[in-house]
Order: sequence, then C-alpha cells, then structure tokens
Amino acid sequence: MPTLTDVGHGRASGLVDVLDRILDKGLVVAGDVKVSLAEVELLTIRIRLLICSIDKAEQIGLDWWRFDHHFAPGKQMLSAENEELKKQIRMLQRKIAELTRRRSAPSLT
Repeated sequence: MPTLTDVGHGRASGLVDVLDRILDKGLVVAGDVKVSLAEVELLTIRIRLLICSIDKAEQIGLDWWRFDHHFAPGKQMLSAENEELKKQIRMLQRKIAELTRRRSAPSLT
C-alpha cells in the first residue's frame, strides 16, 4: 500500500519530468491584451513568453542576455576599462604625432 511520502515523491518526479521536457523542448506563450473605450483602442500590449533552457535558446538564436548589461554585470566593468584604454591610446597617438612633427620640423639653429 503506498504511503503519503510515496505519493508526494511520485508528484515531485512527475513535476521534474514536466519541467525537464519544457526546458528541453521549450514552451511559448503568446497573447495580446487590448484596452478599448467606446470602440476606440487605447492600449495594446503584446505578450510573448518563451520558457526553455539556455542551451535551447542558443540553438534557436536567442542570446540577448550576453549583451544586456543588466544580465551581465561584468560587462560594465569591461566596458569602462575599454573606454579608459581607448583614452590612453588616443593620448599616446597625439604624443607620437607631436614628437613626429618636432623631428620633421626644420631646426632654427
């Protein structure tokens, strides 16, 4: 005779199987919400929800989280460092150009 723990365990494994299948195959929920007053459309909200694993998302070409600074906080630090390096390069290029002009200018002595 099954006990309460056996029944709960069966539900848990069933839920795990369902979640595994959803993450493996993906699940799309789409819908539109329209708000109208006296047959005049005031607001339209288009909802598109995709639930899947990261691997599946990459397979279908979704990788926006790699470039969104809200999801990749380390990118902000890299971006700031990149900007600082660009400033240093511009400064060095100006100094090289100035030194090159000094050497190529005729001496007055």
